Formats: sequence, C-alpha cells, structure tokens
Amino acid sequence: MVAKTKKQTGKSPATQTDRDRSPLVSPPGKSNVRRPGREGKAFNSTHSNGLSGIRHKLGLTPSAAAKLGITLLLAALTGYLHWYHLTQLFENDRHFSHLSNLEKEMAFRTEMGLYYSYYKTIIEAPSFLDGLHMVMNDRLTEHPLVINTLKRFNLYPEVVLASWYRMYTGVMAYFGIPTKMCWSINRGEGLTPVDSCEGMGDPAYFYVTCVFLLNGMMMSIFFMYGSYLSGSRLGGVITTLCFFFNHGESTRVMWTPPLRESFAYPFLVLQMLLLTYILRTRNPSRTAMVALGISNLCFMLPWQFAQFVLLTQVASLFASYILGYLAAAKMQSILVTHMITLGVCFVLMFGNSMLLTSFYASSLVSIWVIIAMRERFAQVFRQGIVIWVMQGLAWVCSTVLLKFLLSTVLGASDDAHISGLIKSKFTSYKDFHTLMYTCAAEFDFMELETPVRYLKTLLLPINVLVVALIAGRTVQDVVRSLRHGEKTLAKTEDADEAAGSEIAAKGELVYHSLQLMAFAVLAILIMRLKLFLTPHMCIMASLICSRQLFGWIGEKFKQHTVVFAVLAIMAIQGMTNLQAQWAIIGEFSNLPQEELLDWIQENTRPNAVFAGAMPTMASVKLSTGRPIVNHPHYEDAGLRERTKLVYSMYSRMSGETVKRNLMKLGVDFFILEDSWCTRRTRYTYWMDCHEICTINKCLWCE
Repeated sequence: MVAKTKKQTGKSPATQTDRDRSPLVSPPGKSNVRRPGREGKAFNSTHSNGLSGIRHKLGLTPSAAAKLGITLLLAALTGYLHWYHLTQLFENDRHFSHLSNLEKEMAFRTEMGLYYSYYKTIIEAPSFLDGLHMVMNDRLTEHPLVINTLKRFNLYPEVVLASWYRMYTGVMAYFGIPTKMCWSINRGEGLTPVDSCEGMGDPAYFYVTCVFLLNGMMMSIFFMYGSYLSGSRLGGVITTLCFFFNHGESTRVMWTPPLRESFAYPFLVLQMLLLTYILRTRNPSRTAMVALGISNLCFMLPWQFAQFVLLTQVASLFASYILGYLAAAKMQSILVTHMITLGVCFVLMFGNSMLLTSFYASSLVSIWVIIAMRERFAQVFRQGIVIWVMQGLAWVCSTVLLKFLLSTVLGASDDAHISGLIKSKFTSYKDFHTLMYTCAAEFDFMELETPVRYLKTLLLPINVLVVALIAGRTVQDVVRSLRHGEKTLAKTEDADEAAGSEIAAKGELVYHSLQLMAFAVLAILIMRLKLFLTPHMCIMASLICSRQLFGWIGEKFKQHTVVFAVLAIMAIQGMTNLQAQWAIIGEFSNLPQEELLDWIQENTRPNAVFAGAMPTMASVKLSTGRPIVNHPHYEDAGLRERTKLVYSMYSRMSGETVKRNLMKLGVDFFILEDSWCTRRTRYTYWMDCHEICTINKCLWCE
C-alpha cells in the first residue's frame, strides 16, 4: 500500500502496375487503372493540392484511395491498442509510476541494466559528444580494459534515444514547458519515503515509452502485412487478433523493454513485408531494394542475434529458387542488398568480426557463387531432384567451409559458444558456458505446454492447414516439373517475370512456409526464439482469408462466414489469455539489493572494482558507476573466460585459488550471493559451494 503526494514540478515510386496489384488498395483480381474514357474527366476534376492532389499523384481512383485510407486507419488503431496494452501491462506488473529512480534502475535486471547504463551515461554527460566518447572508450565495464561498447554491445538504440532525450529536454527547457511531475511516495512498512517522477522528462519513462511506441508501430505493420499477404483487410484483422490472443507467446517486451529484441524485431517485420512486396512484384524498383536494405540494417544494428535469423531467411529464399519459384535475377538482387547491408553494418559496428565470420555472411557468398554457376550445374547434373540436391549440398558444404576458414584467418572465436550450445542439444556434451545458458529456461528446449497453448487458440491447427495446402500445391508443381523436365523449369523462369503470374504467387507462399518451418526449428531448440515463431504463425493465419488458397470454400461471403466462425472459437481461449495478462498486478521491490547499492555508494571508493554474479554486476555498474570485471553480455570469448574465473567462488576450489583468480582480475570487492548456493536445480552440481557461502555482503579481497 502506497501513498502518493505531489512534491514538485520539473522542467526538464512504385510503378503503376505495382500499385494496381497491391491488396492494401484493392482485392486481387480488381484493377485500379481508370478506363480510358474517364481519364480526362478525372484529371480535370482533381485539384493540384490537398488529398485529391495526393490521390492523383499516386494514381488511385477515389474508391482505391478510400480503401487505402481505411487500411491505414485500421493499422493505426491496432498500433495504438498494442501500445496501450504494453504500457498497462508494464505499469500493472511493476507499479513503475511509483518507483524511485534507483528502483526503476534495479527493475532493469541482467542485460537490461547493462544496456540502460549506457543510455544513462550519455544523457548525464556534459554534452552528447562527450557521452558518445565515454561509451566508445569505456573503462568501467571490463576493468581494466578500455572497450568500444558500440562495437561490442549493439548500443545504437541507446545512442539514438539518448540524443532524442537530450534534444527533447533541451527544447522543452528553452520554452519553459514542464516535462515531468515528481511526487513523494510513502512506501509503508517502516521504509523511508522516496521521490518518484512521471513524464517524458524522466529518463526511464522516456526510454520505456519509446520502446512501447516502437512496438505499437510494429502492430500497425503487422496489420498491413496480414492484409497484403492475404489480399484482404480481414486478413490483417486475423493477424492482429491472433497476436493479441497469443500475446504471452508472441513477445516479452512488456516485461523486458531494454532487451535487444525489443528494438530489432519491429524492423524484421517491416523487412519481411518489404520482401513480400519484392517477391510479388514483377520488376522491383530500386527504391524497394533500398528500403529492404535500410530495414535490414535497422534489424541488424540493435541485435547480435539478427544474423542467425537472416540466415534462415536467405536459406528459405534459396530453397524457393532451387524449386523454381524465384528467378535468378531477383534472387541475386536480394543477395546484393543483404551483402551491402552487412558491409554497412560491419563498418558501423567498427569492424565487429562476428559479422564477417558468421554463417550468414558465408551463406550469402556461397549462394551467389552457386547461382552464378547455374549453367555449369545444368551441364554437369541432370535436371530435377539431382540438381536440386547438389545445389543444396554445395550450399551447406561451402557455407560451413567458408565460415571456419574466415574464423581461422581472422582469429575470431566469439561465437564458439553458439556451436557448443547447439551441440549440447543433440549430444551429452556440456561445459561451463553451455550450462550457463541452459540453466535459464528460455535457452532450453521448447516446453510441451507451448504447442498446447497454440492448440487452444486454434493457431496451430490453422497453420497446419495452411501449410498443408501450400505443400500440396508445391508437390504438384514439383511432380509436374519432374515429368516435363527442363522445359517446365524454363517456363518457370519466364513466368516469374510476368505480372501477376501464378508461379510468382505460389513462390511467395512457398517462401513464407519455409520461413515458418525454419522459425519452428529455432523455437524448438531454444524456447526464447518463440518470439519469431508465434508472430509468423499469426501472419500465416491471415491466409485463411486468401481467395488463392481457400477459394474452394465458395463465394467470398461464405469464406468470410467461415473466418468469423473460426475467430469466434479462437476468442474463447484468446480472451481468457488476455484476462490472465490483465490480472497480473504487482509492485517491484528489492530491498536487499537496494541496501547493497546504498552501502556501495557510501562505503567504497568511486574506483573500487567489483565482481560477482552477472545480473548483479549490471545493477552495480548502472546504479553506482563502479568498475566491474564481468557482466551479462556473453558474446565475447575473453569475457566468458573472465566470468568463469569469477564464478570459481561458487565452485569446490580452495579459498586460496579463488582469491588468486580474483586478484588476477584486479578485484577489490566480491559480491557473494548465498542464494546461488542454496537453491537446487538440475544444474546445481557444477556450483556446489558448501561452507564458503555463508554471508550475503561485500567481501574485501586482501
């Protein structure tokens, strides 16, 4: 129970053909091209400015413009609803509006606190450039090393948000407009009152608000994506409702705003929508390819895991190419866009070697070479299954070989733990680093309850049906291709270049099905990656509104009747899931950690060096500004070895050995958490501490 009293106010050009074929404007089969006899009248009645002028420049009829306007209005509405939903869930869970600045910072646990600390560094620096220099020459995160955190930690979101915050508060202060309201909060239970601030002038409020706005915009893109893919606005409604009905399986941004996926995933949705447009369009414009590259870059810069997702995308596109659904020229254009994006990202990440030594980079080169040598493959191997298999084998072997060759030449081993993690999934292999990952449930195999939850909302049955229909048609095409041989394949190449061709339409669906299967494999191996699988299942669910797939049901009215019936059944469990989310009411409080951070501030030197559990180290750096030797970002080989030395405190090593390890790192204080020794999980055998864990306070290392 808290009491809140007011204390103070603080200041602080697509082609015409492409437009005609867009389901966002009109359903498939209906052309937006005006009849010749009406062109002059339409032009004469159009003003050179205003909405009618814009409509004329876009080449839209009044009815098409109205449909586009309705689509954009519905997309904006779904985006607003998602933003409001995320904001309320976050507030209900943590009572964020009533937390002090220290409590807000403590609420950002593990990696979240580490990322937020750099945002805090930039906004508290004398100037933006000073703050940028501090994060590019960081001396606190891996003492005594000086590291460029922009290169190591994908911190561009924090840099952008910090610059926006400084501009916002500066402009508001110039005009004398208040930006936040501060209150005195009585926490009860004998605790001292704290000050809490609300409003965009509060750094934490500004940060999480921007994250939720971005993910609200993501839902708007989801609506347009579902509408475009299915050819019906009802498909967009299906996509967004499926996302809401399966919200707990689709995202965790409402619980963990600062994580990299919160910034990166919305741009993946945009990128896949643009890719769908490119696959559907006869001759994609340069503008479309540039937009694809920019969305690619915005997805890769904030998240080190993006390269693995893009690897699955390129693999799915290559499989579509092998089957004859994607023309070689278009596939090469997409590959060039990916390569340029990767190069730009490599430069902006100051030469991060993980980008060039990734399977994604090697795959791009391998596929490019295979497509360039397609004539040679056709001369050596028979058309049909043989040449398909050989192209696939060539891709796998060349990609693996090139990846390990580049890793050896560049001496990069930062992603070695990923190979170990995958190896541990299929064998009994385990080491310190794989156990560190698999201790966390989100890195374990997908739990059995997940597909059960998909079943209850009908998301899984609908996707099985959609994929089965697409697979059935694909098998028919493959059999027909094998019967007719080379002639059919040649026709496929030509047909892909024809506007509105059936092959291109099928190829678009084949790609989405392959991408769904790739996401399913990732999610089964690592439960955390459900954030790719579930939303894509929602996208695929929109296809129940597709006339191309479900036209056999009957006329459009009958199909829509079936869709609404399915929606009604989905809503039964879907509303239950939403009510369960809305019922989550909590209040963040961590008094022991608050006392620990206060003790550090009052009793240690500003340059005192700390070590301990990775989650706690992030909070120590964020809230006290003290140097640390290890942290939760586990993507660096040197950092992993440091962490292994620090965690020897929880091993069966002698006290002298542990002390020697810590002094080797220059540690002054070690934060010992006895809960790490007393809790019991299936993995605790590797950190059985015995009597060495007897206190929960700072220990001076002499």
